[in-house]
Amino acid sequence: MNKMIKRSVLILLLLGVAGAVAWWLMPKKISAEARYATALLERGAITQNVSANGTLNPVKLVNVGSQVSGIVSKLYVDFNDHVKAGQVLLELDPSLTRAQVQQSEANVSSANASLELALANEARTRNLFKQEYVSRQELDQAVQTLKSAQAQVAVAQAQSVRDRTNLAYTVIRSPVAGVVVSRQVDLGQTVAASFQTPTLFQIAQDLSKMQIDSNYAEADVGNIRVGQPATFRVDAFPNRIFHGAVRQVRLNPTTQQNVVTYDVVVSVDNPDKVLMPGMTAYVNIMIAQRKDALLVPNAALRFRPADAQARTDKARAESKSKGGDTTKAEQGGKRGGERGKGERGNGDMVQTGTVYVLENGQSKPVRIPIGITDNRLTEVLGGDLKEGAAVIVEDRQPPAKSNSGPGMRLF
Repeated sequence: MNKMIKRSVLILLLLGVAGAVAWWLMPKKISAEARYATALLERGAITQNVSANGTLNPVKLVNVGSQVSGIVSKLYVDFNDHVKAGQVLLELDPSLTRAQVQQSEANVSSANASLELALANEARTRNLFKQEYVSRQELDQAVQTLKSAQAQVAVAQAQSVRDRTNLAYTVIRSPVAGVVVSRQVDLGQTVAASFQTPTLFQIAQDLSKMQIDSNYAEADVGNIRVGQPATFRVDAFPNRIFHGAVRQVRLNPTTQQNVVTYDVVVSVDNPDKVLMPGMTAYVNIMIAQRKDALLVPNAALRFRPADAQARTDKARAESKSKGGDTTKAEQGGKRGGERGKGERGNGDMVQTGTVYVLENGQSKPVRIPIGITDNRLTEVLGGDLKEGAAVIVEDRQPPAKSNSGPGMRLF
């Protein structure tokens, strides 16, 4: 008898434990207000920017080269030196060019001597022709020899001018006043100017005025206009914001790996000259701004209830069974973050988004036209939602656990 009582008590205890475990594992319903986190639509200012990376460059960067070849014999300037227009930067060894000048001057003297002889022969032949001692052919030959001698003199003089000019080119002078940004030669180095002009120095004319050459994608460049304000940061001063303005949107595209970008030039004032050429700039260009706009959080546009797809499938099935259109049912189940396009009265396209509101304890999708965004808030252009309306931004209830796994064995 005692054994039967003990067995009954043990069975009751086990059944009680099993019931408690089942109750604990059973999903508990919570109110819609407690389940969903909401946010209110409010009015405020919003600014939309487009971002890209760029490189700081001087507005005017002059490359100083050499017209002649030679060995660098004297070097007068170095990096960061301030130079004036016409100041000597370096000198090339003039030995070879000076010898060429001497040779060309000797050629001029020889050509002048030949010209004097040709003049005398022409005058003598002309007198003899008048006395009929020489033929017309001999006179024509004397005249032709004189003209050839005159041409030789002109050629020799031109060569002399060229060689003297090359001799002057052995002294490299600065064409502008500015700062030496780059020096690409050293003392004793041979400068070869046979095929193309080598670059010896780079001189920035004015570092107080700089520009940023930034590459913007074709999806963003359509909203960029000359004169739009821009802000940027550089790694050298991470806590400082610099200001500029769009000066030019260049029409020449750059294509890399099927990505098309355009060079947007941003003018920058650099009065304290802390910005240096070659720095990487992280640029933001303001393309739109609203002072008093109705704003919705982007989290609300991204939100999608867990049962939205099930409701969509049910509505689609009911619509098909009645032979109706499934467009509205499909729109109700779209992801909140997916944006569509509608058409305004004047033919312009406007983006639309879906947010969810609470109605009778259930989440209800609402389609709204949207405008600019700052990646945190988005402008609401109209629709049924007004200021102060609550939209869902988060579902606090964890997703239901799947029952496909093995159950717990009690015995």
